[in-house]
Amino acid sequence: MIVRDFHDIQKNDTDRVVSDAKWSSTRLLLANDGMGFSFHITVLEAGSEHTFEYKNHFESVYCMKGSGSITDLKTGQTHRIKPGTMYALDQHDRHTLKADEELFMACCFNPPVTGTEVHRADGSYAPAEELA
Repeated sequence: MIVRDFHDIQKNDTDRVVSDAKWSSTRLLLANDGMGFSFHITVLEAGSEHTFEYKNHFESVYCMKGSGSITDLKTGQTHRIKPGTMYALDQHDRHTLKADEELFMACCFNPPVTGTEVHRADGSYAPAEELA
């Protein structure tokens, strides 16, 4: 059994807390935990806008707090995000995420991230074999 406390990780385990331009992700589960997915709590700063395209990963996201929107850049369709909203990037969808208010999101990645990934210029993470 794996039991971890979000607040303890933020205080004591800087290897599991990754920050970039106006967002921070606390990685509660990573690839080396052997679960087949990674699980993160990601906080996006109010007023921020992010364009991502996870070409090598699938991601599912659940909004716990805040409001914003996600736009599918292929179709142009925009969806509101509020507490209770889930979206899944099942087609490696290139998207723009906007945080009107600070967003607290629970995120799962498959395949799991290792914890060392950073977003590349195209908004994706490298596949795990490129990180080895």
